[in-house]
Amino acid sequence: MISVTEAIESLLSQSQCLVETEMVRTLDSTGRTLAADLVSPIDVPPADNSAMDGFALRHEDWAGPDVELSLSQRITAGSAPAPLEAGTAARIFTGAEVPPGADTVVMQEHCEGSEAAVCILKMPPKGANIRRRGQDVRQDQTVLKAGQRLRPQEVGLAASLGLAEVPVYKRLRVAVISTGDELVEPGNVAGPGQIYNSNRFIMNAQLSSWGFEVVDLGVAKDDYSEVESMMLDAAGKADVIVTSGGVSVGEEDHVKSVVASLGEIGLWKIAVKPGKPFAFGHVRGTPFLGLPGNPVSVFVTLLVVGRPYLFACQGAESRRLFALKGKALFSRKLTTREEYIRVRSTEAGLELYSNQSSGALFSTAWADGLVRQAADSEIREGETVDYLPFKAFN
Repeated sequence: MISVTEAIESLLSQSQCLVETEMVRTLDSTGRTLAADLVSPIDVPPADNSAMDGFALRHEDWAGPDVELSLSQRITAGSAPAPLEAGTAARIFTGAEVPPGADTVVMQEHCEGSEAAVCILKMPPKGANIRRRGQDVRQDQTVLKAGQRLRPQEVGLAASLGLAEVPVYKRLRVAVISTGDELVEPGNVAGPGQIYNSNRFIMNAQLSSWGFEVVDLGVAKDDYSEVESMMLDAAGKADVIVTSGGVSVGEEDHVKSVVASLGEIGLWKIAVKPGKPFAFGHVRGTPFLGLPGNPVSVFVTLLVVGRPYLFACQGAESRRLFALKGKALFSRKLTTREEYIRVRSTEAGLELYSNQSSGALFSTAWADGLVRQAADSEIREGETVDYLPFKAFN
């Protein structure tokens, strides 16, 4: 077995962007991956503007708190100001363009006046309360890099530059297959020896939340010919194949042998708990990720091992995770494999879920993250540990 780090590095070394590019509306670009750098065509803000409601004037024209300045204009956001007349002030509102000639804005709380004139009771330093042109972004500045996955704040930034469309990679198509004679779909009656198929839903939901296009091929029974037929179908329809089950050592685990016959198994078994029987290879040139069969193993290996590779295939920048630090409210004995433990963050520290079985799916809903326990280590209550919140995997 190889370590988790070695497995991730091996997958990334064999990764490449598998999708073409397209232009999409900026309004529809959330979660998409930029295919080219975004360079600002404008200065932001495009002109000096007021940081607050108040009065714009020349600093040198102020003669003291008892001397009135006549008001020569009223400037609202979105209107074009006239040059400021010498010896006057302009009523101005937040976001409005500062008139040529003015060099200071005084907040209205420090002024007294009427519609015709104003007294400046307290004069701030010259240049106060003005947002300068290009203060946020300069024209020709690279503001976002290719490979960046667009969050709401990046979408807003692109819109602030006047960009109605942005170049992105097309969505990675991921074929999903769950395997096992024991699986029954929700809505049907589970008979003796059967369980409801949660793996299909875990994979579909997680892959969709990452912005991929899921090609759901359903369930393959534990039959070599059926698995082979479905694998060939997946290879023709998707950029990457992700399966659950069938990659362990049981007599009815056909996925691994089918992939080996149709392509190659390049990696099998990782020193991780849960999720040891993870597999990687290809089917007729289409990359293949074989997740274990237990639902928590599916969830953990998809997050920890599958995610960096899939994002690389999407054209995204490195998606390596950097753990936060937290205080363990529990102890764990020595482990020989790198272990990912379901925990919940509290004010006191990280609380452990009592049942860490790879079949205890409720633990993943109860928890808000994972503690990473290094191989050949133990955890003592009160120690600082590596904590990976689930939101970090988005």
